[in-house]
Amino acid sequence: MALTKAALRRGIASVFLLAMLPAPPALPQEKPAEDAPPSITVDVSLVNILASVHDKHGGLIGNLTKDDFTVLEDGKPQTIKYFTRETDLPLTIGLLIDVSASQRNLLDIEKRAAHQFFSQVLRKKDEAFLISFGEDSELLQDYTNSPKLLQAGLSQLQVNSGASGIGPGPVPTISQPRGTVLYDAVYLAANEKLRAEVGRKVVVLITDGIDEGSKLKIEEAIEAAQKSDVVIYSIDYADPSAYGMFSFGGVSDFALQRMSGETGGRVFKVDRKHSLDDAFKELQDEMRSQYAIAYTSTSPEQDGRFRKLIVKVGDKNLKVQVRKGYYATKPEKS
Repeated sequence: MALTKAALRRGIASVFLLAMLPAPPALPQEKPAEDAPPSITVDVSLVNILASVHDKHGGLIGNLTKDDFTVLEDGKPQTIKYFTRETDLPLTIGLLIDVSASQRNLLDIEKRAAHQFFSQVLRKKDEAFLISFGEDSELLQDYTNSPKLLQAGLSQLQVNSGASGIGPGPVPTISQPRGTVLYDAVYLAANEKLRAEVGRKVVVLITDGIDEGSKLKIEEAIEAAQKSDVVIYSIDYADPSAYGMFSFGGVSDFALQRMSGETGGRVFKVDRKHSLDDAFKELQDEMRSQYAIAYTSTSPEQDGRFRKLIVKVGDKNLKVQVRKGYYATKPEKS
């Protein structure tokens, strides 16, 4: 079964690579280059990015064209080669849910809202997987398109805050069991699960943003996401009663803002005026209103260096949400 799935993924990757080649004149039935969906990866010749555009009130703008965008790599203008609006590229979602003790009272709400989100967002060629993290990380459901299987995975969510040692889940922890291995979980999802995937790749975090016990630093989690072309969306969901006298007015979302901001995502805050259902609805709308942009870098050497990206639109009242850069590394041989 695993071999069949692997073969299928290799076939999908080949299809996307072929789709990125310019259409020869002798085959008029193929789509023009601008309409050909690029795979969201950094390969030999193309740099691919996903962008969302918001107005000054935070509303999504979904009617822009290629000519509205300017792309700069390390300050140098780049020529956009492929452009797709409201892309239907395959979407792979890794949902990572915090199951540390501070989230105990929120798990039932998270199970219901996440199931509804999966039921609404997944299309035929999309897939998702589910990871819980507390003192360690556990894969509760591997890649699937089935909301029923994802619901079964969600039903397994339980508080993981004891001192019983490393869990036996298929995604092994890389830290000592001490608290909330947020950074380790992000690294594992990006590097072990999503790196070899094609299409749009998203990690959705549901957490209060506190990390305790990760072996890796936040910089390493961000780098893994950037190298895997993963966008991190964070849902900042905290239970004030879990912190008691030590809450000091709330939990900082600095780590979530940094991880999401560096990878082109954003943070959705859950509070009395904004429910978890609202956050999932906004996330769903954003993923349906993205622009896929691809260009051939004017610096083609693959030296492993981090290249800074700036994407702008002509209207200065609009804000472009995009990752801060990419690593110019050679594709891994499969």
